[in-house]
Amino acid sequence: MDVQTEKLNLKREVGLVGAVSLIAGTMIGSGIFMSPQTVLSSIGSPGASLLVWACCGALVILASFCYAELGTVIRESGGEYIYILRTAGPVVAFMLIFSSVLFVRPAGVAGISLSFAQYVVAPFYPDCAAPALLVKCVAAVSIVVLAAVNCLNVRFAMSIQVFFMVVKVLALAVIIVGGLVMLVRGHTENFQDSFENTNLAISPIGIAFYQGLWSYDGWNNLNYVTEELKRPEVNLPRAVVIAISLVTGLYLLVNVSYLTVMTPMELMSSNAVAVTWGNKVLGSWGWIMSVAAALSAFGSLNGTFFSGGRVCFVAAREGHMPAILAMAHIHRLTPSPALIFTTIVSLLVLIPGDFQSIVNYFSFTAWFFYGITLSGLLYLKIKKPELHRPYKVPIILPILVLIVAVFLVLAPIIDNPQIEYLYVTLFIASGAIAYVPFIHYQLCPGLLTKLTVFLQLFLEVAPAEKNL
Repeated sequence: MDVQTEKLNLKREVGLVGAVSLIAGTMIGSGIFMSPQTVLSSIGSPGASLLVWACCGALVILASFCYAELGTVIRESGGEYIYILRTAGPVVAFMLIFSSVLFVRPAGVAGISLSFAQYVVAPFYPDCAAPALLVKCVAAVSIVVLAAVNCLNVRFAMSIQVFFMVVKVLALAVIIVGGLVMLVRGHTENFQDSFENTNLAISPIGIAFYQGLWSYDGWNNLNYVTEELKRPEVNLPRAVVIAISLVTGLYLLVNVSYLTVMTPMELMSSNAVAVTWGNKVLGSWGWIMSVAAALSAFGSLNGTFFSGGRVCFVAAREGHMPAILAMAHIHRLTPSPALIFTTIVSLLVLIPGDFQSIVNYFSFTAWFFYGITLSGLLYLKIKKPELHRPYKVPIILPILVLIVAVFLVLAPIIDNPQIEYLYVTLFIASGAIAYVPFIHYQLCPGLLTKLTVFLQLFLEVAPAEKNL
C-alpha cells in the first residue's frame, strides 16, 4: 500500500505588526524594571547610567542592522545558530546550540520569569523581601502556562504578544509622563553634578553594560523565526528599525523619570524600582505599577518562548539535536517537542538561579556568540560578495559591533576575574568535546530511534520541512 505523506511546514503568519511586537514586546520586559538600579550602582552616577542606556541602545541598533542583512542573505530560521553553521561550520554551531539550549535560552526564560514573579508578589510584602521559594513557584507556573499557550497555537501566541506590547508601552508612558510632570515642577536636584562619582574601571563598565543590554535582549528575536515571517526581505529591516528605535527612546525617558522621582540611593536600594516609583508618584495607586511590570515581564517571557523553541527546532532539523525536536504537531503546526524541552530545562535552571547572576552569565555567553556571528557576516561580505542581498549595511558596522562584543566578553575577566566566568567558558568549550561522540560518531542511535518513535506517537508530531 502506498502511503502518501503531506509535508509539514511552519506557516508564515508573522506580519510587520507581529514582527514589531515580537521584537519590542520581548525587549520591553523585566529588564527596564529590574536593571536600572544595578546599572546605576555599577557605574556610580546618574549621568553615566543614562549614557550607558543610550550606548546600549545604539549598540543594539547597529547589531540589529547587521542581523537584518544576515537574515535576508540566509533566509532560514535559527538566528545565530544557522548563521554560524553556514559560515563557521558545524563544530562552532554545535558549541552555540549546546550552550544555548542548555543554558543561554533557559537562563533568559528563568531570569524573566523570576522578575515577573517578584512583581506579582511584591504588593503582598511591602516592607520586606518576598520568600525565595514563593517567587520561584510563581515563576515556574508562568513558564508552564506560556509553554502551553505556545504549543497550542502560533496565532494565539502572537495575539498575546501584540496585546502585552500595547500594555507595556502604556505602562512606560505613565512612568514617562509622571516623570516629566515632576521635572516641570522643578525636581531636578538629582541631575546636579550628575557625573560625580562615576566609576571608570573596566569591570564595572562591563557589568553595567551587561545589565543594560539584558533590558534590550530580544532585539534579534525576529531572526529566529525568519521562516514564519511574511516577506522577510522587507519586513525584517523595517521591524528592526521601528521596534528598536521605539524601545531605546522609551528606555531613556523612563530612566530620566526614575532619577527625577527617586534619589540615586533610593533607586539603588529598591527591590522593585517600578513599585517604588509608583508609591512615590501615585500614592495609594502605586500597586498599578506592580501589575504593569508583571504584565510586561509576562509578555516578554512569551516572546522569549516563541523564539527560543525555534532555535532548538532548527538545530534538531540540522542533526545537532535529537530528531524529535525537529518535529511539529500535525494539526497545530507548532514545534511542540522543542518548546516542551525548553520548558523542562528552564525549570531546572530556575531552581538554583538568582536574577543578577543569571543576567551576568547570560550576557557573557550571548555576546561571545554574537561576536562569532558578526565575524561570519564579515566573511560573507569579503569572500562572497556575489550573494544576493536585498538589504545591505556598510562593512564598518559589523567591525564596530564586533570590537564592542570583544570588549564586553573580556572586560569582566581582565579587570576583576571571577572563577564563575571560567566555568562558563569551560561549559562553552565542552560543546566541542560533546560534538565528537554524539554528533560525529552518532552514539546510541538505536535507543534514540525507539524514544523518538514513542514520543512522535505520544505527542502527535511529524518532521517539518524548511519553509524558504
